[in-house]
Amino acid sequence: MSNVVEGLKYTKGDEWIRVEGNVGTIGLTDYAQNALNDIVYVELPSVGAVLARDGAFGTVESVKAASEMHMPAGGTVTAVNEALESEPEIVNSDPYGAGWFIKITLSNPAELDDLMDAAAYAEYCAGRD
Repeated sequence: MSNVVEGLKYTKGDEWIRVEGNVGTIGLTDYAQNALNDIVYVELPSVGAVLARDGAFGTVESVKAASEMHMPAGGTVTAVNEALESEPEIVNSDPYGAGWFIKITLSNPAELDDLMDAAAYAEYCAGRD
C-alpha cells in the first residue's frame, strides 16, 4: 500500500499539491514513484513560467519509463527544486518532503475543488492495484 498524506490534494495523474495561502507546492505521489521505480532524471520548468491546470510542467524519467507531470492547478512558478537536478532519487526516498518539484502562486484556487483528498486518492490507488 502506498503512503498517502492527509492535508494534500491529489490528481488522477498522481501529482499532489500542498496549499499554504495562495502558494502551492507540487510533487509526485508515493504511488507513482513506486510504479516508476528508480527515478534517474527530472526536468522542471523555469521560475516565472505561467502554466494552466492540466498543462505539462515537466518530465520524470526512471529506469522503466518517462512520464510527463501535469499541473493540478494553474499558476506561476515561483521556485523549482534544484536539488533534483543532481539527485533525482530524492523523489523515491521522500516524495512528499524533499522530493517536491515546483512551487506556484495559484491563479485560481477554486481549481483545487476538483482534486481528490487523501481518502479518495487512497481508494483510487487501491482500485488500480
